[in-house]
Amino acid sequence: MSQFLLFVNGAPYGSQHAYSALRFAEAALAEGHAIRQVFFYQDGVHNASRLLCPASDELDLSARWQALHSQGVELVSCVSAGLRRGVIDAEAAEDEERDSTNLAANFLLGGLGEYVTAASEADRVIQFGG
Repeated sequence: MSQFLLFVNGAPYGSQHAYSALRFAEAALAEGHAIRQVFFYQDGVHNASRLLCPASDELDLSARWQALHSQGVELVSCVSAGLRRGVIDAEAAEDEERDSTNLAANFLLGGLGEYVTAASEADRVIQFGG
């Protein structure tokens, strides 16, 4: 079976990129493949915000990413892209002298180095978004 790395550039709502990545990951896992990591970059870092509040009749992408993590998938949000877009954890909040955080549980902040390492260990890298 193959081991995939997914690179998500699309915001959780407003485009299909994040949803397509999520559905691909769910289908790949169901077929016995492995997802080495999902790396969120550019507007994709918004997927890592714990402040997402979709309407009750809309898909809750945050909950679905959390379910994916519970299947052993590493969720990494780019720290630099996140700082530019206001997606931060406790350490970044302290460093930047901010009074709150919004990184969702089970997401990690990481740099492109984590992405490159994961890419070198994956059979395939698939990008979702421009």
